[in-house]
Amino acid sequence: MKTYKVLEIKQSVFENNDRQAELLREELKKEGVFLLNLMSSPGSGKTTTLLRTIKALKNEMNIGILEADIDSEVDAHKVSQSGAKVIQLHTGGMCHLDADMTKQGLKGLGTENVDLAILENVGNLVCPAEFDTGASKNAMILSIPEGDDKPLKYPLMFSIVDVLLINKIDAKDYFEFDLEAVKERVKKLNPNIKVIPISAKTGEGVEEWIDWIRKEVKNWKEN
Repeated sequence: MKTYKVLEIKQSVFENNDRQAELLREELKKEGVFLLNLMSSPGSGKTTTLLRTIKALKNEMNIGILEADIDSEVDAHKVSQSGAKVIQLHTGGMCHLDADMTKQGLKGLGTENVDLAILENVGNLVCPAEFDTGASKNAMILSIPEGDDKPLKYPLMFSIVDVLLINKIDAKDYFEFDLEAVKERVKKLNPNIKVIPISAKTGEGVEEWIDWIRKEVKNWKEN
């Protein structure tokens, strides 16, 4: 028996997505809901990282999760076991969510008493970077096996995120991955970006990520 809803969402009819995103941010601010947009390639460890995040914060904050995927419900099923409030968003073939689609998802989730809403965006390094979802902050995961050249290939994604998690550092000895080169490349694109190496599998570095969320939510509420 499913413990989560499935919502079929359609592409936004609004032409000005940026304006819709600003309106959504204003609404969420009034409601006291901090929205975090989490992006990455498929297989980077988004869901595992999300589960670690929920486990660390569920006793401090009421958490709601929006699982976006083209058709699958696999991730929503996993996350629903964590105790967090979850909704699966089917994008109907779209490789991203825009602000109106995100708003539909939040409405379907129900944000009453939600302090932190996390959108696990569609696995893609191109489309999600092009559409403002109305999130308070944007986060990205780059995994070690993907290679250290991704900032060169997908500069927009690295330019718009507030924090970059470099995941699977437990596997760094098995891949040619220059961590310092990645940091240098992303800092050129985005001087204010926060870079946090982690292993969602072992838990290494995860506390720094959790502390970043705590700090950002606190600052957001106070300002």
